[in-house]
Amino acid sequence: MRTTHLRHACLAIGMAAAFAPVAMAASTDKASTWSGKAAPLATPWTGKVSPTNALPEYPRPQLARPSLEHPQWLSLNGLWQYAASDTETKPTFGQALKDKVLVPYPVESVLSGVQKHADFMTYRRTVDVPADFTAHGQHVMLNFGAVAQDAVVYVNGTQVAKHTGGYTSFAADITSALKAKGPQEIVVTVHAPVDGEDVMVGKQRLKPEGIFYTPASGIWQSVWIEPVGATSLAQLTFTPAPSLDAFTVTPKLQGDTTDATLHVTAYADGKPVGEATGPANAPLHLGIAHPRLWSPKDPFLYTFKATLAKGDQHDDVTSYAGLRTIGLAKVGGLNRIVLNGKPTFLLATLDQGYWPDGIHTAPTDAALRFDIQKTKDLGFNTIRKHIKVEPARWYYWADHIGLMVWQDMPALPNGHNEKLSDAAKAGFKTDVTAIVEQLKGETSIIGWIPFNEGWGQWSIPAAGELATQIKQLDPSRLVNARSGANCCDTKGDPHAGDVYDIHDYQGPGLPAPDATRASIDGEHGGLTLGVPGHVWPNTPINPYGEVKDNAALNAGYVANTAVLRDKGPGIGVSGSVYTQITDVEGEHNGLYTYDRKIEKVDEAKVRAINEATIEAGSPSL
Repeated sequence: MRTTHLRHACLAIGMAAAFAPVAMAASTDKASTWSGKAAPLATPWTGKVSPTNALPEYPRPQLARPSLEHPQWLSLNGLWQYAASDTETKPTFGQALKDKVLVPYPVESVLSGVQKHADFMTYRRTVDVPADFTAHGQHVMLNFGAVAQDAVVYVNGTQVAKHTGGYTSFAADITSALKAKGPQEIVVTVHAPVDGEDVMVGKQRLKPEGIFYTPASGIWQSVWIEPVGATSLAQLTFTPAPSLDAFTVTPKLQGDTTDATLHVTAYADGKPVGEATGPANAPLHLGIAHPRLWSPKDPFLYTFKATLAKGDQHDDVTSYAGLRTIGLAKVGGLNRIVLNGKPTFLLATLDQGYWPDGIHTAPTDAALRFDIQKTKDLGFNTIRKHIKVEPARWYYWADHIGLMVWQDMPALPNGHNEKLSDAAKAGFKTDVTAIVEQLKGETSIIGWIPFNEGWGQWSIPAAGELATQIKQLDPSRLVNARSGANCCDTKGDPHAGDVYDIHDYQGPGLPAPDATRASIDGEHGGLTLGVPGHVWPNTPINPYGEVKDNAALNAGYVANTAVLRDKGPGIGVSGSVYTQITDVEGEHNGLYTYDRKIEKVDEAKVRAINEATIEAGSPSL
């Protein structure tokens, strides 16, 4: 059984609740936004967003110049001119556009001020580039955190970038396109087909229903400019050594790198604990004195100062990373997931990263941190980031707060896998590579999931192919080739990757590890409790297993998790994912309401059973 109104085929088994055809009441708190529009469902941060403070934090914490505390940059978040169209139109330059949009909120969101989807859109603004950005031969980089889906960027009428992929960052050196003085014109044209084409869309749908949600199109992550040297660092990746006493430092460079050198110093609590120098076009080995490991119990992070030098030019940046490994080991004859060589039960929530006011974009940095912090407060040690890629600051908070992360790939549209073109398959593989390359420096990410329940998976072997592709790109992490091998599209176990994963609602499922893989329950639970006044308006409830009140939800969660505590260790299960941390549109199965205003469970009781489950599922070698 599978319909678009059901979370998964396995939901039908043992489901107590019937489909609810009538939506619950919307929130009575319709906070006014900066544009005067009433939010359909307001969060505690909705009213704090304005054109003068739209996500003002530095967007890329792992590569800040010269430091995260004192970055040299200029945010371009704020009001842009805007025009929408049903068909592709050529951009015009030097002409104002009639409407306005607040960047970086998706155009469908109330915080954008537009609150309407468009397949084609144009953004325009002017900016005065500070004189010191181009002094001493420096170049100016224009950076985009993410634009959904296809973007073409022009500066003063000159095309400077063309990017495909709604979940990955990109940048352009705009120095040669700048005028000698006066305002510089930036124009961005965007094509946003959502599920109208076979591209990565995750849970977005032009016609949202059931488990699929409102689209998030256009510029949806921060935009900024910053000065760099003619030769500069585009990325620094710190990969912990298996011996847990060193990092491999891998630079990605831009500009003329001939004879460039890289020097990196590691710091622990402000004191130097290691350094390395070498040619900039090759990885460095950076040994660490008296290593201190990263874990959810102790999310210790080293900071780094790096200097890229070429002649009399230099690029100074700061970064950070934790020293940790993730892998498999035999424990009692069974394959188990081990963190830093120790068996560790990965107790996770499903986290979809949707917001009623910003959709894909959290209204503020405090809001972005909220879900992660509450997950930690509830006693979980892991998050499954479901079918979405987050802004860099989300991973920054996961790294610092101390949550491990299963990182999903945003899925292609589901339901017609057999009709996917070779171009769509190739595009998906290209996007997967780009996402892994972008995120593989994040300490919190411990595993990759290319396919969820076969959505957009064109064959059973395809999951194995993607698992191999990812493992070649990043051998330092686990790969879960397919979450939900027992469900729902292109059903079947690919017998690939490091993890065997089933979904079981209510569950939990208790899959046994096999000869080559550890096992987890990739989704379970989903107990449903809508809270009147705190739900998305005009949306039918998607059923998972309804409970009558908070006490019943709390008792149901504790009983569900107790099965993992009591039976999981004997079977050898290495982890689980409870659905989910917050409600999302028609899904009312969160531990928090969609507006983040009501915690539905008793935090102390949930934390107690969670901590007991992690302890029971983490046996000694």
